Amino acid sequence: MSSSSDFQQDRHSFSGSPQKWNDFELPGDTLYYRFTSDMSNTEWGYKFTVTAGHLGRFQTGFEILKQMLSEERVIPHLPLAKIWEWQVGVACRQTGHQRLKAIHLLLKIVQCSAQRDCDLTLLKPLWQLFTHMENNLCHDMTKPGILLPLHRALAELFFVTENRVTELGSLQEYLLALNTEDHLHRCTAQ
Repeated sequence: MSSSSDFQQDRHSFSGSPQKWNDFELPGDTLYYRFTSDMSNTEWGYKFTVTAGHLGRFQTGFEILKQMLSEERVIPHLPLAKIWEWQVGVACRQTGHQRLKAIHLLLKIVQCSAQRDCDLTLLKPLWQLFTHMENNLCHDMTKPGILLPLHRALAELFFVTENRVTELGSLQEYLLALNTEDHLHRCTAQ
């Protein structure tokens, strides 16, 4: 069984007694399988049950949304504003690799959104995380130039986002919305 017709992606092979079969998950919405008999027994074959993705499973949602955002003909039909709002919330709540994947999807949404589909001010919690990481990097001179994957992902997201708002002519409003009043006072004092 595989998630690709050439049986190269997410491949799972089973042979022998039913006890050798294990449950597994495949990304996407299609399962390819091949059954081959060696004619050594007179048994009828194998039986397996396929269950659709589990509601609320992060990986399933990530794969589906990633695929939808990569299809140019699908993007105009997506409610990007709602997806953006939901995805920012996911990126704020998740940690580790799941947060990185959520940020990856945010980056794709920013890059493919044609107009003001995204309320970019929703990025404020992620901006605060990024600026905290930036401040810690400046204070930790033992590892100059080494950025954690999350730090790199956030840097790319904010770089692309800043370019997008500059194109739209709303850079000042965006920067004011992301920063706290205290931060602005400190910058002014400096």
